[in-house]
Amino acid sequence: MSNEYFDDLSKRLKKFADDRDWDQFHAPKNLVMALSVEAAELTEHFQWLTEEQSLNLDKNKLDEVAFEMADVFIYLTRLATKLDIDLLQYVEDKIKINEDKYPADKVKGSAKKYNQYD
Repeated sequence: MSNEYFDDLSKRLKKFADDRDWDQFHAPKNLVMALSVEAAELTEHFQWLTEEQSLNLDKNKLDEVAFEMADVFIYLTRLATKLDIDLLQYVEDKIKINEDKYPADKVKGSAKKYNQYD
């Protein structure tokens, strides 16, 4: 995803909210709560599935999951816009932090947290 696409998406979502006079409801705390609800709705699709089932969703279930993922992404994008955060830059920065925390030669094949390995 390019910064240009993300900027265009942010503007489009802002216009969507503005056109409906919803920006008044989009305080960061409200967006975080909505994000949490959407993440829970995404989780619900996997709640009682086995690992194997979760890897083999039928087309209808996969579409439902994809729309929930889109909802999460939309609220996260709105939150980044409201807080004037360059989310894509922070993603890049976080990947670098994680690469340092979890060097492949030390953690490969392990699910341990960064402070649990030698």
